[in-house]
Amino acid sequence: MAAVRPVRGTRDYLPADSRRQRFVETTALAIASRYGYGEISTPIFEFTEVFARTLGDTSDIVTKEMYTLADRSGESLTLRPENTAGVVRAVISNGLAQQVPLKYFYRGPMFRYERPQKGRLRQFNQVGIELLGVAEPGGDIECIALAADFLSALGLEAIVNLEINTLGDPDSRRTYTERLVGYLEGRRAQLSEDSRMRLERNPLRVLDSKDEGDRAVVAAAPSIMDSLNETSRSFFAAVRAGLDTLDIRYTINPKLVRGLDYYCHTAFEFTTEALGAQGTVLAGGRYDGLAEQMGGRPLPGIGWAAGVERAIMLVGDHGGAFPDEPRPLAVVPQSPAQDAAAQRLARELRRAGLPVDIGYAGSIGKRLKRANRINARAAIIVGEDELARDRVAVRDLDSGIQEEVALAALADGLVRFL
Repeated sequence: MAAVRPVRGTRDYLPADSRRQRFVETTALAIASRYGYGEISTPIFEFTEVFARTLGDTSDIVTKEMYTLADRSGESLTLRPENTAGVVRAVISNGLAQQVPLKYFYRGPMFRYERPQKGRLRQFNQVGIELLGVAEPGGDIECIALAADFLSALGLEAIVNLEINTLGDPDSRRTYTERLVGYLEGRRAQLSEDSRMRLERNPLRVLDSKDEGDRAVVAAAPSIMDSLNETSRSFFAAVRAGLDTLDIRYTINPKLVRGLDYYCHTAFEFTTEALGAQGTVLAGGRYDGLAEQMGGRPLPGIGWAAGVERAIMLVGDHGGAFPDEPRPLAVVPQSPAQDAAAQRLARELRRAGLPVDIGYAGSIGKRLKRANRINARAAIIVGEDELARDRVAVRDLDSGIQEEVALAALADGLVRFL
């Protein structure tokens, strides 16, 4: 029965899954906060035009992958396939462009209709940053350094590689695009159908084709480095010098591109071989023309995004360990006559900041079995004789050692078990 299964490309996050997701997201937030980035949250859906105008009506995301619907008023709405456009829209909508630099961190679900595969879902989660209002290379250096620190904090530094490229300024990009089109036109018959379409609409996208035939053609294509003007060369040199200063290792990949016109200068990706063909862990770039394309004033920007599900897979297999699940303390009444006292005690301990579980029914034996099943660290046994003396029994469930503890000192005494 379809109604009792999740939709293809989606999944349920049970408590252990959510704990791992929260670890990745809070790690990213902690690193971003050190760099002065504040958290922003934009709507999960936007007017379709927000994405159609910015991602391009010929892009795969717009033509094949967006979840678009008409609401009851006839407006076309789209579940966000990415978050950069939403953040820039928020800056324009809220009149924040005069308050630059703007430094934002975000996290949350994105939606794309594509073939589900390892680490890639139709509803997936991302963390990312956007830096708006900084036109200098220092912004690119900071964004990449923040990304490197985030991946290092997850324990992934040893299995990821930073690849960078430059798209140059608009003049350099136009020059290069003309040279690239001239080269590819002479080899049109050797290109895949998708790349022949891209050649008409978005030539730079041919460079990142995964088709083996396309790759063979692209291998001898002109390099963008030969089309850079002095401004573009100087900008890229400054970015590389900044990364060198920070001891951030990188490889120049001249085939690394961003196909949309508002991208310029730096493009970068952290990749790994641990995910097979889908090797991108985190990707970003400079998008100085985006705000203007959306109807706002010119506003330089750069940012990156990382897939949370892929990060979880890598941390689990190759990175630092996830935090252990917190082990609760179990309050166990000796008999039903102590249920009320046990409930009061459990609430007092929770108010003191302690994780406390209490069974709902059953004998003391059954409740102690439950405590072991949930991997409780200790059991606080509430008995009639002990209560009469304002005391309880505390049993260490790892060692089996049991002792009496005064109620007045209980909360402080239990801290040693956490």
